[in-house]
Amino acid sequence: MTKQIWATLAINDVNQTIDFYTKLGFKVDENHFNGDHIASITVGESNFVICFFPKAPLKVALNGEVTDTALGNEVIFSLSAETKEEVDEWAEKVRNIGGTVFSEPQAFHGMYGCGFADVDGHKFNVLFMG
Repeated sequence: MTKQIWATLAINDVNQTIDFYTKLGFKVDENHFNGDHIASITVGESNFVICFFPKAPLKVALNGEVTDTALGNEVIFSLSAETKEEVDEWAEKVRNIGGTVFSEPQAFHGMYGCGFADVDGHKFNVLFMG
């Protein structure tokens, strides 16, 4: 039986990626960290793991191409927020550390949220559903 699931994303620079996510407050998963070849973070109370691999080795593992995030995305991760103010704080922090806010904080479908992309173009939502 499967005990855990994690995501793996293609990146350009391990250290730049880890710098971005640690500035957002995520923890580096020391079990999956090897300077230039792999890094990972844990997210939330369930410690969901997102692994980051440079594009070349991930391409080999996939036996195919990796997504070009300039053209589109395969997935968007959604992060929960406790308040509307927390959503606003996420957007500001992302801007300050070099990410891109592609959807400004706003109310929609009974929620309040924003969307951002990391330094490699991987997309996230931050949502307050209160």
